Amino acid sequence: MTDEQDRTPSVPDNSVVRRLVKEAHITEEQARELIAFLGYDWPSLIREARFLTRKR
Repeated sequence: MTDEQDRTPSVPDNSVVRRLVKEAHITEEQARELIAFLGYDWPSLIREARFLTRKR
């Protein structure tokens, strides 16, 4: 993984947002916030997204 992949994106990639929404059953806004905090590290994104769904 390169440093560029770990950087927090200024505008989230829509394909990643859609995938996260679909797989983790969270809102698009939640997905965008997670990407803003975590970058594009998929294991971290999916872990935190699933944590959000358990909190409901």
